[in-house]
Amino acid sequence: MTRQNPSSHRATRGFTRAHTSSRLGYFWHTINHICASHELYECVLCIFRYIGALGARVICDNIPGLVNKQRQLCQRHPDIMQAIGEGTKEWIRECQHQFRHHRWNCSTLDRDHTVFGRVLLRSSREAAFVYAISSAGVVYALTRACSQGELKTCNCDPHKRGRASDERGEFDWGGCSDNINYGIKFAKAFIDAKERTVRDARALMNLHNNRCGRTAVKRFMKLECKCHGVSGSCTLRTCWMAMSDFRKTGDYLRKKYNGAIEVTMNQDGTGFAVANKAFRKATKNDLVYFENSPDYCLQDKSAGSLGTAGRVCNKTSRGTDGCEVMCCGRGYDTTRVKQITKCECKFKWCCAVECKDCEEAVDIHTCKAPKRAEWLDQT
Repeated sequence: MTRQNPSSHRATRGFTRAHTSSRLGYFWHTINHICASHELYECVLCIFRYIGALGARVICDNIPGLVNKQRQLCQRHPDIMQAIGEGTKEWIRECQHQFRHHRWNCSTLDRDHTVFGRVLLRSSREAAFVYAISSAGVVYALTRACSQGELKTCNCDPHKRGRASDERGEFDWGGCSDNINYGIKFAKAFIDAKERTVRDARALMNLHNNRCGRTAVKRFMKLECKCHGVSGSCTLRTCWMAMSDFRKTGDYLRKKYNGAIEVTMNQDGTGFAVANKAFRKATKNDLVYFENSPDYCLQDKSAGSLGTAGRVCNKTSRGTDGCEVMCCGRGYDTTRVKQITKCECKFKWCCAVECKDCEEAVDIHTCKAPKRAEWLDQT
């Protein structure tokens, strides 16, 4: 199930086109420089920020990896593309937060996201999570941009008007309800377009996991209200629907990653069958994958593995952040360092807490590097 074309995922690096325009040539020179020395989200954001200067057609026509429908949407909606670029930062950070104590920590190698792309080429549960969290991130970014009036084609949810009721009684719709349905609709059109150009098992897997990510954001929509009345008696309420913090979506998808279901294509090629008949069938809310993951113990660029050499581990933990698990049995080094912490804190009337800066020595444990021959076998 492994795809053999990593360049299709390289949406932002390695621009080698010959440009006749000196202005355009300077643009690509600048982009190459930024993308070589910054994180992926900064590279993506930089590209979309140039839309205003060079025009959507120039930018969208020169981003590798987009299919025709994606280029058309990019050209028609440059403001939306910029919002997507802004949102990239959020979902990558959320991915790295969720896997900060995991051997695979959703990071890139030497700031080169093609390694991240190689993780995506394998039909693993890590790829399933990345497709889901990135799809959720696009929905979140677009919905937020709608509510903030940053997009020309959408605004607050137009259906939240008039009166409604909940368990506390009646209320009036007011304020600005987040237009989650618009975010889901555009994210589906843009992200799924690439997968719909092919009809193979991996495309179906990606479409399924994309949908899981989109619907996860909607799952955590919440009703927020403001009370009106004498002394805040709440005799009248004005309410609106708002997205929860993106962390809730990240936590939810991480649980789905833990329970992801290994599947195979069914005989007619239209859906999935559970790989192990002893397990339940995958639902529309489950993440699915085809291939087992590598152990991520050693650096292996072909598999998108950074290895765990040098990673900080917890000596007393038996979880994935514990030194035994994180270091894959290779052992760990201990370094004593000095840290400044707040101590002897006192409450000062009124109303502050004053603390002293205290220096303490703490032990930091980091995973040992593999033996030379063992490392060479994986590169």
